[in-house]
Amino acid sequence: MVRAAWGAAGTRPMTPSDDRGPMEPLTEKQLRASFVNASRREATNAVLPDLDAMDWERLDYLGWRDRKAPLVAYAIVPLDGEPTGVLLRSTDAKERVRRRAVCAWCEDVVVTDDVSLYVARRAGASGRRGNTVGTLICTHFTCSANVRRPPTRTEAGNDDETRQILVARRIEGLRERSARFVTEALRDV
Repeated sequence: MVRAAWGAAGTRPMTPSDDRGPMEPLTEKQLRASFVNASRREATNAVLPDLDAMDWERLDYLGWRDRKAPLVAYAIVPLDGEPTGVLLRSTDAKERVRRRAVCAWCEDVVVTDDVSLYVARRAGASGRRGNTVGTLICTHFTCSANVRRPPTRTEAGNDDETRQILVARRIEGLRERSARFVTEALRDV
C-alpha cells in the first residue's frame, strides 16, 4: 500500500473535516502518494490528468478516468487536511445507454443519465481478501460542477439568498458524502 490504511498501527482514523474548503492544488508526487488502496505499481502506472489545467477553487475532490484503461478511475478526497486517494473500477465495460440514476455524491437530480457504479477495493488486509465498497458516481466526475449549477425555481424559488444557501448546502453535502465513501474504503472489515 502506498499509504497507511485506516486503523493501521500508529495511525488514527481519518475523518472528513467540518471546515473543509476547496481542493488544495496537488503535485504528481502528492497524488501518487495519496492512494490507500493501490499498490505502488498501480499508483506509479496511474495516468494522471493535466494538473495545471485544474480549477482547484471549484473542486471539492479530484476525480478522473484513466485514458489508457477505461474501466479504471481515481478519486482524491481531502481527509483531515490530507489528500486521500482511492483507485476505482467501473462496471461499465463500454459506453451504452444507462438507466437513470442519481449520483450518491452530488445527488444532482438534473444530470441522471451519466452515472456509473464505481467499486473501490478496501485498504489493507481487508482489500487483499477481496473486500470492496461501491457507489454510484457521475461517470466523468462532474460532481463539483453539478453542485454549483444554479438551482431551478422548483428547488429554491426566486430568492437569491435562498439559492446561494442551497448551493452552499449542496457543496457541503458533496464534501461529506465523498469523504464518507473514502473513509468506508479505509475501514478494515
